[in-house]
Amino acid sequence: MDPCPYERIIIGNLGIKGVTSSCYCKIKVKNHPTQCVEINTGDVNELNEQVQACFNMKRTEFEKCSGLKIEVYSGRVGGNPGCGFGSGKGGANGWVGIGDLRNSSNKVELHLSIRVERDPRFVFEFDGEPECSPQVFQVNRNVRQAVFTCKFSLRNSREHNLRSDSSLLETNNSKKWLRSMKSDKEKKPSKERKGWSITIHDLSGSPVAMASMVTPFVPSHGTDSVSHSNPGAWLILRPGHSTWKPWGRLEAWRESKNKDSLGYRFELLPDASTSGLEPVTLSTSTISSKTGGKFTIDMSNASTPMSTPNGSFGSGSGSGSEFEFGSWAHLMYQGFVMSSSVGGVGSKPEVEVGVQHVTCTEDAAAFVALAAAIDLSVDACQPFSRKLRKELRQDGEQ
Repeated sequence: MDPCPYERIIIGNLGIKGVTSSCYCKIKVKNHPTQCVEINTGDVNELNEQVQACFNMKRTEFEKCSGLKIEVYSGRVGGNPGCGFGSGKGGANGWVGIGDLRNSSNKVELHLSIRVERDPRFVFEFDGEPECSPQVFQVNRNVRQAVFTCKFSLRNSREHNLRSDSSLLETNNSKKWLRSMKSDKEKKPSKERKGWSITIHDLSGSPVAMASMVTPFVPSHGTDSVSHSNPGAWLILRPGHSTWKPWGRLEAWRESKNKDSLGYRFELLPDASTSGLEPVTLSTSTISSKTGGKFTIDMSNASTPMSTPNGSFGSGSGSGSEFEFGSWAHLMYQGFVMSSSVGGVGSKPEVEVGVQHVTCTEDAAAFVALAAAIDLSVDACQPFSRKLRKELRQDGEQ
């Protein structure tokens, strides 16, 4: 089946002349989340092809899109905005119709570059919630073709959980990926959500990917919620040489400031045969557990981190190898990688994967397993005072 046609509007090289204070802008496209990005107020000739924002849309959406709007403010993203310098709106014959923007005393000039790229993607839909062991269909316009089946399972015993995962992870780095399990076990919490896994099978019945909960989701001391300081975790696994190999690690927790938000962090793990390589964070952000959102991995810039509304690679706080695009991970994944809808409790995920990142069935299956894990994390991070659906409850659990 052919991939779905998508377009990407990429905005970069944002700079402004005529001001010395910090500035940021809001970039708006109708029916898409507003993106807020910092603006360079230094030498605009030294921007070096930076990418600050991008919008992804299906070809039909792109053809109907009426323009792009940019509003410039003094201050920093997340702070109290100062006076707006002005706004620009796309003209009838192009994406940008921005002239000189003025404040009360100075003439300022906004510099930017905009390009549109074709970005075909494979689109997969779960035919039901992950915990209901659904089929997964590849979708292209009105055509749906079954490509995977999912098998959700619960392990009732922690000892069985540890034995099963250790048999899957016979690598030198196993202790590293399971680093928090020992401390969790010693705490012996009265409540925990554990032993969840979902296995992705191809149509012949062969397992081609798995998401396995390796660190239980437990309430932090004195609360009934999973905290950022002690998140639950999944391993995303791919088959290899009669065993499973770790491909990625997903951590999730419930935000303390916004109780309706799920926080997450996804790391890409180096192959066990390599040495000296550290895990690389590809995505870290929050999603509303009520209204939902999107989990996105987007590595669109090879020189500097890019901030997106979905908090993909490079956004958030961090330093060192976690946020260096020149790392080993960038050799494997460039540009748009994946996006998965997370609709809150009871959702049915839809997954988009860049065509360049799918060379075999196992590639696509790994992203489908990751999408299932982030969706199930919404349930795993629900307050322990709430009752989970029966598909997610252990034997004897109320």
